[in-house]
Amino acid sequence: MAAAAQGPSLFAAAGAVRSDSVAAAGPSTFIGQDAAGFFAPWPDRAPAPLRQAAAPLSGGGGPVARLRDLIAAAEAGPAGYDAVQHGARIRPPAPPTRLTIGQIDDWIRATPGQPHAIGRYQFIPPTFRRLVRQLGLPRDAPFSPAVQDRMADILLVEAGLERFLAGEIGRVDFMNRLARVWAGLPTSSGRSHYHGYAGNRATKSWAEFHGAMTAIFPGSRA
Repeated sequence: MAAAAQGPSLFAAAGAVRSDSVAAAGPSTFIGQDAAGFFAPWPDRAPAPLRQAAAPLSGGGGPVARLRDLIAAAEAGPAGYDAVQHGARIRPPAPPTRLTIGQIDDWIRATPGQPHAIGRYQFIPPTFRRLVRQLGLPRDAPFSPAVQDRMADILLVEAGLERFLAGEIGRVDFMNRLARVWAGLPTSSGRSHYHGYAGNRATKSWAEFHGAMTAIFPGSRA
């Protein structure tokens, strides 16, 4: 299926959010030196019900959902939606999916000086707060898987997903844009865009990333 066949209709849930470049808020992820042990999974996760957030761009199995899976594999590993950056010495009071937006913000404010990347897409505080504002989420909204997917969808649109699906930018260009958002993804140089910064490195090779993107979007131009 050609990527362009997806069409702009995929993005009605994303509101007016659209950008030709990655948002100025900077990277949303920080990857450590040891990808295998960087994220400590929470036991017995039971996601809280979604209260106030729109649906994600697409359901499970579609190309956008598969792209999210690819990003999550590079960022959160097996911990998934409950991933917390292992460098956080003081962890949240409960698994992320059992916390509200306000509780996560309180944890960030109460623990300065440590990493706070959280969730399946490893949102750092400035990005987390910006996306919360854009989605209009109240403090008592749960940081559920659906909310995390919606937040990631905004970043995907900002990285140029609409333009990529419409055939306006090529696959390699879009991949490099994604790598400027998520530090676990490599750029075409083979290294993270943030290599060496705060211990960041790509957790996938360029060949792995490119092969996965070709499989997800087989009709896209290079």
